[in-house]
Amino acid sequence: MKVYPLDIPDVLLLEPTVFGDERGFFFESYNQKRFDEAVGRSVHFVQDNHSRSAHGVLRGLHYQLPPFAQGKLVRATAGKIFDVAVDLRESSATFGKWVAASLSAENKHQLWVPPGFGHGFVVVSDSAEVQYKVDAYWSPDHDRSLRWDDSAVNIEWPDLGEMKLSEKDRLAPDLYLLKAEGDLFE
Repeated sequence: MKVYPLDIPDVLLLEPTVFGDERGFFFESYNQKRFDEAVGRSVHFVQDNHSRSAHGVLRGLHYQLPPFAQGKLVRATAGKIFDVAVDLRESSATFGKWVAASLSAENKHQLWVPPGFGHGFVVVSDSAEVQYKVDAYWSPDHDRSLRWDDSAVNIEWPDLGEMKLSEKDRLAPDLYLLKAEGDLFE
């Protein structure tokens, strides 16, 4: 496995070693020891999630506040997504900045989004299936969303026409409102 820190070095792109021939392919999609070495700490995943979405569906930008802040290990197992992480740690030098990666069934890359980040993705293929591991259980009382098109964050989403959003994501507040309400990380 190769590990690439992105422009926000806490967010990592993981590229597995894939063995392929005329029969198909094989790769190790997760190895606890190698993953812990890559992120520099022990991570205990408690839940796997799986979603399927159509072209242009945007899910996010989601996060949870402590003590239920979630780290996520994300991969696309069918189709292709544009996957985004936004730094929501107010004390960070990269607060309010974002990084993105293209994840697809073809490239088999994974994105590690540590606690303290908002996460979201948009489907750029006809459809996509996304699977991700989380290291904390979902807590409705700690669940938050950041507006996907917040001008202060200025994510450069792919031009796919009108994004298809849930009501929750459509009504998500912007960064400054979240800051004013104390709904960010220290």
